[in-house]
Amino acid sequence: MTLDFAGQTALVTGAGRGIGREIVRQLATRNVKIIAICRTCSDLDSLKKEFPTNVIAIELDLRDWTATRKALEPYADKIDMLVNNAAYAKCTPLGEITEQECDDHYSLNVKAIINVTQCVTVGMKQRRSGSIVNVSSLAGLVGYKDHLVYGSSKAAVDLMTKIMALELGPYNIRVNSINPGVTNTEMAKVGWSDPERRDWMLSRCPLGRFNEPVEIAQAVLFLLNQKSGLINGVNLPIDGGIYTTKM
Repeated sequence: MTLDFAGQTALVTGAGRGIGREIVRQLATRNVKIIAICRTCSDLDSLKKEFPTNVIAIELDLRDWTATRKALEPYADKIDMLVNNAAYAKCTPLGEITEQECDDHYSLNVKAIINVTQCVTVGMKQRRSGSIVNVSSLAGLVGYKDHLVYGSSKAAVDLMTKIMALELGPYNIRVNSINPGVTNTEMAKVGWSDPERRDWMLSRCPLGRFNEPVEIAQAVLFLLNQKSGLINGVNLPIDGGIYTTKM
């Protein structure tokens, strides 16, 4: 199946590394113009060299509500697709969670999605067309030890996705979320480096392996594309069957 994105522009947050970087790469190979948001744009230098006419990199701290709106203003009415990927993650047991940790999670994982989406959907509403994918997590669907703050922030993303789909659907704007399990990014390799912890999670997966970033990116592209034109308000686990089988 060929996914056609001719003439379209996408905004991708958290675009510098991991899943976000792979989403940018996959879109760029399909000649999509991409506005790539990251806190440190040096991570995007190689992609800009690889796709010099496709990628516009913006260095931005999405936790700053006002600065975000100002930075996006020149592009907001030109965006056809939005991927809310930027996120903060730290695993801390109940009893040791700090106020700062709560603020770090909710300001980026929740508030920033609301802010960016409100900016971008002004133009989408006018054109009566658009597609949004929010990158959530399996931790938003399943309770994991030490994931109280992170997991609850991602659960908020899943519910926001449903409400956005409800409110934006009449404007022909679709909103879905993906819920990846462990994905082989540099961050995950550190977080799941303990053999006992890693083997426990792998034992719960019917396919017996973790995600690769390209597999997540390909699912995002399908949801962005009109080939998935009636898929709306869905929280899609991408985890090799962990959530579905409840192993």
